[in-house]
Amino acid sequence: MSSPIRCEGVAKRFRRVAAVDGLELEVPEGSIYALIGPNGAGKTTLIKMLVNILQPSEGRCLVLDMDARRLAEREFEQIGYVSENQDLPEWMTVDYFLAYLKPFYRNWDDGLAAELIRDFQLPRDRRLGRLSRGMKMKAALTSSLAYHPRLILLDEPFSGLDPLVRDELIAGLLDRAADTTIFVSSHDLSEVESFASHVGFMDAGRLQCSEETTKLYERFREIEVTLGNIDRFPSDWPDSWSKPRHSDAVVRFVDSRFDAALTLAAIAERFPGSTNVSLRPMSLREIFVSLAQAGRQLRGER
Repeated sequence: MSSPIRCEGVAKRFRRVAAVDGLELEVPEGSIYALIGPNGAGKTTLIKMLVNILQPSEGRCLVLDMDARRLAEREFEQIGYVSENQDLPEWMTVDYFLAYLKPFYRNWDDGLAAELIRDFQLPRDRRLGRLSRGMKMKAALTSSLAYHPRLILLDEPFSGLDPLVRDELIAGLLDRAADTTIFVSSHDLSEVESFASHVGFMDAGRLQCSEETTKLYERFREIEVTLGNIDRFPSDWPDSWSKPRHSDAVVRFVDSRFDAALTLAAIAERFPGSTNVSLRPMSLREIFVSLAQAGRQLRGER
């Protein structure tokens, strides 16, 4: 099965600044892929390369099996795009906006557009410029779903929205795009934690990890060890153990390659006589923070 998105050694530089650096990425067909990372990580730059707004300095982006630099009408008819900074023709009413777009898409579905207008409670005769931010995002999403795209790219689509509007947008997206690959970038984990099937973590232009969400949850644990009497704190700290914090009585750390038997054996070896070991699953937000802090330590940042 082909991948709707595949990046091969992609880099994008702006003079001396590498916004994206050596990116290798493959997004499975039919997945809901959340690209997470702090502001400035390179997420928006990547999405702009995927739709040929920007071109890579090195490597290539393949979108729907086509080099993104050669995307044409046939491919764009299968791609939906919604961005937090998307410019809409504010003088158009909602109805006029959708009618204007319809001729560009052979698969435009008037019935689906009408359903979305109803479910999102969009005021059909109101100008886009007079809509709230949440309503503008609903109008943009309606215009991107109405032609049944094979791929939807969402760049920080829920940023700054109140929780009710965000949940309405997510519900509308999931209900109307069951057979569509969804690629969403975000720095707010609460936006994507409930529905992403795959997660990639991007930091300083590099992809730090990319995997199924369930597997990511399985391999991360926050561990607390109640210490017995130890002569010295161990120096052979495993590479997968990060964020060590300890006192005379307790040591806490994050294990990013958790395996119950191997982890407990490593703890017993390094902390003989420990009286209690707590293994706590982590939320996506906690995993995100742990990865971000580990990246900063590697780069020598505070």
